[in-house]
Amino acid sequence: MKYRQTDSPPVAAAKASFSTSTAYRIEQDRRLPSQKKAPRGRRRPDPLARVFETEIVPMLKAAPGVRPVTIFEELLRRHPELGAGIRRTLERRIRAWRAIHGEEQEVIFRQTHEPGQRGLSDFTDMGELGVTIAGVPLDHRLYHFRLAYSGFEHAHVVLGGESFIALAEGLQNALWSLGGAPREHRTDSLSAAFCNLDRDAKDDLTRRYEDLCAHYGMRPSRNNRGIAHENGAIESSHGHLKRAVGDALLLRGTADFDDLAAYRGFIDEIVSRRNARNAKRIDSERTALQDLPDRRTSDYEEVIVHVTSSGGFTLRKVFYTVPSRLIGHRLRVRLYDDHLDVFVGGTHLLTLPRGRPHPNGKHDQVVDYRHVIHSLRRKPMALLNRNRYELPRRR
Repeated sequence: MKYRQTDSPPVAAAKASFSTSTAYRIEQDRRLPSQKKAPRGRRRPDPLARVFETEIVPMLKAAPGVRPVTIFEELLRRHPELGAGIRRTLERRIRAWRAIHGEEQEVIFRQTHEPGQRGLSDFTDMGELGVTIAGVPLDHRLYHFRLAYSGFEHAHVVLGGESFIALAEGLQNALWSLGGAPREHRTDSLSAAFCNLDRDAKDDLTRRYEDLCAHYGMRPSRNNRGIAHENGAIESSHGHLKRAVGDALLLRGTADFDDLAAYRGFIDEIVSRRNARNAKRIDSERTALQDLPDRRTSDYEEVIVHVTSSGGFTLRKVFYTVPSRLIGHRLRVRLYDDHLDVFVGGTHLLTLPRGRPHPNGKHDQVVDYRHVIHSLRRKPMALLNRNRYELPRRR
C-alpha cells in the first residue's frame, strides 16, 4: 500500500513481490483474510443445553472443588442417553464457567534467593524404601536441611518421629558441617513435633526453638500449615533425595545394613555426591554466611527420673534398667534421638540405647541382663530353664 501511493497497481505489486491479480483484489477489498472469515457455527446440537444451567451449575456451586470427571459420571447416571462422547465437551464447558464464575485461587509469588539469606529444614518419611538393619526393618525418617540459594544439603537419620530433639541435632550437625549459619531458618508449622503436647509444653518447645535459632543468629520463620509451596525450596528436594537413595539401594543390591552407623554413612555419601555438583555455588555462598558461635547449644532434653526397686526407671512409656546400686537414686537423663546419657549429679554413669513405645501405645522395655542377673541367681527357681534361654557366647 505504500508503493500504491505513487505507482499503479501492477507496478506496486511487482515491487511488493506478489501478483497483479492480488493487487487488484486488495484494491477492491482492503480487509485482511482473517477479517473476512465468518465465525464457525455449531455443527451439531448442544448436548448439554438442557442440563448445564439446571444441573451442572448447581453442582459446581455446591462443591467448587469437584472434579469434572465426577460430574461426568453423575450425568451419565442421571441421563444415560447423553453417551460417553460428551466428556471433553463437558470439561471445556466447566473450565470456561470456572474462569468466569469460579472462586479466586491462591497466587504464588516467585522468590529470588540471596546468598546466605535462608536455610530450610523438614522431615521426610523413608519407610517406603524398606531399609533393614541386620534383617530388622528400620522405622525412620530423614531430617533434611537445605540452603535455598546454593542447594547445599544435609541429611540426618532420625529414629523416632518429628521432635525438637531431632530438629536441634540435625540442624546443628548441618550448620557445623557447612561452617556457617544463614540469616533466616525456615520450617513448616512443626505440627508433628507439637502433637500430643499440652499448652505449657508447646510454649516451652516454642521458646526452646527460638533460643536455638538465636544462638546461631538466625531469624526463625514458618510457612502456613498445609501450604507446602511456601517451603518449596526443600519440599521439591525431598523427592529428588529419596529417589537418589532408592536408586543407590538398587545399585547396591540390598537394602540391609550391618548396623545403623553403616546406613548413616551410606546416606552421608549420597548427600556428599549431591553437594559436589553444586560445589562452586556452595563455596560462593559460604562467604555470605554468618560465623558460628564458639560452641553448640543443647540438642537433647533433660529429665529427672527416680530408680525404683525394680532396678530401673520409666521414661516416655519405656522401662530402662540400670545397675541395682542406683535403686532409690534420682538420676539426670539427657534424652537424645537415639540414646540416653545417664548422670548422677555431674558424673556421667552410662549410655543406654533409646527405646520407643509400640505403635499401639503399649509400653516397651530396654533391659540389660547384666543389671539384674545377680539378683536372679539368688532367687529360687528363677533360672530353672536358663539353658533354654542362654544367649550364644561371643567368639
